[in-house]
Amino acid sequence: MNWTWVVDHLPALPEIVLLVGVSALMIYDAGSKDPRRTGTYVGAQLILAACLAATSFVLWGSGGGRLVIFEGLFVADLMGHVLKIVSYGAVWAALVFSRRYLLDRGLLRGEFVTLMLFALLGTMVLISANSFLTVYLGLELMSLCLYAMVALDRDSPLATEAAMKYFVLGALASGLLLYGLSMIYGATGVLTLSEVSLRLGTLAGNVADQRFLAFGLVFVVAGIAFKLGVVPFHMWIPDVYHGAPTPVTLVIGSISKLAAFAMAVRLLVNGMFPLAHDWQQMLALLALLSMAIGNITAIAQSNIKRMLAYSAIANMGFLLLGLLSGVVGGNGRNAVDAYSTALFYAITYVVMSVGAFGMVLLLARAGFEADNLDDFRGLNRRSPWYAFLMMLLMLSLAGLPPTVGFYAKLAVLQSAVAAGQLWLAVAAVVLSLVGAFYYLRIVKLMYFDDARDTQPIVAGLGFRILLSVTALLVLLLGLSPGWVMAGCLKAIQSL
Repeated sequence: MNWTWVVDHLPALPEIVLLVGVSALMIYDAGSKDPRRTGTYVGAQLILAACLAATSFVLWGSGGGRLVIFEGLFVADLMGHVLKIVSYGAVWAALVFSRRYLLDRGLLRGEFVTLMLFALLGTMVLISANSFLTVYLGLELMSLCLYAMVALDRDSPLATEAAMKYFVLGALASGLLLYGLSMIYGATGVLTLSEVSLRLGTLAGNVADQRFLAFGLVFVVAGIAFKLGVVPFHMWIPDVYHGAPTPVTLVIGSISKLAAFAMAVRLLVNGMFPLAHDWQQMLALLALLSMAIGNITAIAQSNIKRMLAYSAIANMGFLLLGLLSGVVGGNGRNAVDAYSTALFYAITYVVMSVGAFGMVLLLARAGFEADNLDDFRGLNRRSPWYAFLMMLLMLSLAGLPPTVGFYAKLAVLQSAVAAGQLWLAVAAVVLSLVGAFYYLRIVKLMYFDDARDTQPIVAGLGFRILLSVTALLVLLLGLSPGWVMAGCLKAIQSL
């Protein structure tokens, strides 16, 4: 055996472990006769544990350094390791939270587990992408799996309609991204992101090339904006969140956001940093529109999944606020601080999103979805503990102390002010106050209204423990966010 080849490719060990594990799991499930899919369920968790061990091994072996393999196509750095570990946690939570829901509806099939793990594989490839080719490969692998997962409930007209909308609009967005990348490639002649950045620096004085690059950059930003789900590329978010089975919505609201954030950092920061002046202006408009339309439209929603969809749009606007605050007047001294706050915001949003959809899954039962706001009426009388957990999650999403949502928003606003984006920071604060209404409305329904549903809340021990840990985590991180923020700062410094 060529041990040199093995050592040289160790940075891709987590992806290799996941690919081999999912392939074996798919073969096992094809011959399984167990309607509860216990073996597939346990196998998926073992694969995630193996991926975590592989990522930890690569991180320990590299000492947190940056490793590039496959002729520059793949990069393993601290930011990638952090995002992958958070992705494992989100998928593991989705498995635990969704098992009873899917069993009650006859949807717990091997396709759900394998598609989710292949979507995770696409996310990991996208997180470690160091070339236009790898970016597109990871994006399409993740997206195709998510399209199929949305249509998992074939008897549901809502799910079928949502899947078709997601597929058609997703294909359009992928085409826009690919067209933009092809134009950047045409101007620079290279595919590797680090080489693209160097070539862009040499083209700074050529007016014709600058116009051509700006035109291509518009399409790239449009593709990234669609995957993040920001205005005006947000049309798919409410329908897909509402129409997809709730476990699938949980996956879309977590790992796909991490993947989109990683794509934005890899393409815009790693690859097109010399064009920061151009793409920051685009992101500023997208951020403002997203925070405005997301927060205002969410007020009118009576379905909690649609409300959380518009909440996601508004939160992604805040995320963009961190990304656009890195460069001021051509000076990138604020870049590391700004991008680390955006990374921190992305991670904390995923934790809050997983917890919120976990609560929706907790209240659902056979023949009952619990996806309307009225389904949370009087929850405090039914279960004071779960009402307290949901209150923590809503306060955190609203950005109120002492939860981590407050610190995440504060950190992003501080970066924006430091970058001279005072007007945008003020607009973000005002729109956050508007958005606080629909989060606090749920708290009001739980604590001050009479219960319409008196059915006992039934959940397994693992479900209850994981949901409690997730919700309490937003409080603990809010009380002590420094160590996570320091880790995010170190991760961005590794780029």
